[in-house]
Amino acid sequence: MRKITKAAAALALAVGALSTIGATGASAAPAAAGSLHGCPSGAVCVYPQNAGWNGDRPSLAFYSYGAHNLSNQVGQHYVLNNQTGGATARTCTGYNGTGDCQGYLWAGYYIDKDLTPINSILLVRP
Repeated sequence: MRKITKAAAALALAVGALSTIGATGASAAPAAAGSLHGCPSGAVCVYPQNAGWNGDRPSLAFYSYGAHNLSNQVGQHYVLNNQTGGATARTCTGYNGTGDCQGYLWAGYYIDKDLTPINSILLVRP
């Protein structure tokens, strides 16, 4: 019985992890050491509207934990989490990390997101 319980718990954990990633619409970015698509190690980067990776030149880079307010960011943008140590990022509809903070963007993943309703990005300690 213990083996079945452990297997069921492991399956539930795996399904939960997949549903969290699915809820954010996140995709894996290619693995690289240090900088990833021009986003420095330890940062969460935003790329210009409708520009994909923009030749590996992000328009914004955030390094410190906590909320980072956005201004004049509308339409589709790539948001890449290149933080280290298991830190995540969330997009929030309110300023200062308030309102509806959506999903968890894990390190090494990006989303192609409409930032029109988004007013802040929250970098979360592991």
